[in-house]
Amino acid sequence: MQRISAREARRYLVSHTGLARFSKGRGPLAIVPLLSRLRCIQLDPLDPIGDNADLVVLARVRGAKRADVHRALYPGHAFEHFAKERCILPASAFPHYRERAVETPWWRHSDRMKRLDVGLVDAVLDEVREKGPVRARDLSGRGGVEPIDWSGWKGTSSASKLALEVLWTRCQVVVAGRQGRDKLFDVPERALPQVHAMPPEGSFEEWGILERVAAAGFLPRAGGPCWSMLSEARVGPVPNELLARGELEEVEVEGARRPYLAQRGFLDQPIETPDDVMRVLGPLDPVLWDRGLVRQAFGFDYVWEVYKPAAARRYGWYVCPLLHRGELVGRIEASTAGTTMIVSRLWREADRAFDEDAFDALLERHATALGCDSVKRGPGARRKGSSC
Repeated sequence: MQRISAREARRYLVSHTGLARFSKGRGPLAIVPLLSRLRCIQLDPLDPIGDNADLVVLARVRGAKRADVHRALYPGHAFEHFAKERCILPASAFPHYRERAVETPWWRHSDRMKRLDVGLVDAVLDEVREKGPVRARDLSGRGGVEPIDWSGWKGTSSASKLALEVLWTRCQVVVAGRQGRDKLFDVPERALPQVHAMPPEGSFEEWGILERVAAAGFLPRAGGPCWSMLSEARVGPVPNELLARGELEEVEVEGARRPYLAQRGFLDQPIETPDDVMRVLGPLDPVLWDRGLVRQAFGFDYVWEVYKPAAARRYGWYVCPLLHRGELVGRIEASTAGTTMIVSRLWREADRAFDEDAFDALLERHATALGCDSVKRGPGARRKGSSC
């Protein structure tokens, strides 16, 4: 087992996840190679200053703008499915998912099919094949179904939309674009023409674990959200088989109680020196996936409090960390109103330097990416020494 210091782990994670320097390309053209590097970009619909996919891209691609991630990747370069929860995945992953989707072990497929006639599902597939790319709301009405209860959140009551969810889970349709907040669905032979019929190489479990380790940098041997749909594979023989073959290494990080899986030869990989640009991180950024490791490697305690009751929050509803020179130096809560980006609160980490000029530059750059022409800083986010 390799043993490394917290500082080594931090330097490796920042470099490995593409946060040390901007990508070589600029704007939308850099997003396709970025997805190949990251393996997946986690999705979340909340969008106070860009949604999580936007924030992942804006922290790594100079000149990118809000929603460029979807414009650049669809159709042809990516699809959406479960990885670390729901993610954008590179097109190269589709053959593995298409084969695995026959079993659909991760998304209550059987519950959906109890509510639907097989002929209705086939009819929706035919309609998407005829009309696609198409929004779910534009499908023909086919009556209602009893909504699935997702721990208090109700699923769709539309039979057509539920059938579309089944087809998406099976990889018989894919997300092929966005129209505002609506997804556009199409059949993979049109949306992913280069890969839709390719056979996968190797087992889904081996491929999936290697991909997840490559995405995370360090993947904990213990269970948790980093594993998501690979939880069963984690407790099976595959991780130890990959270690025995030398395709993965086991790592112990100073101060951490659990070992991690890393890519073979991870310590031999070149480590990029962080630039002087401050970045705002999405709450589901790859470098933040393992909150325990963030605590150990960065000395930074981060909990995304968006689903906590207001009275139970320590910071706020949608609070994002700030990364500068390889350190997590603070956090902000911000939103937009019209063409103004509003920074309501800023928390500077007490035990590390905070560069006010770099923060000003971040706000200006991020506002431009959101299509805003001004930045307003509330009383809780003033520049140090400023009275207004």
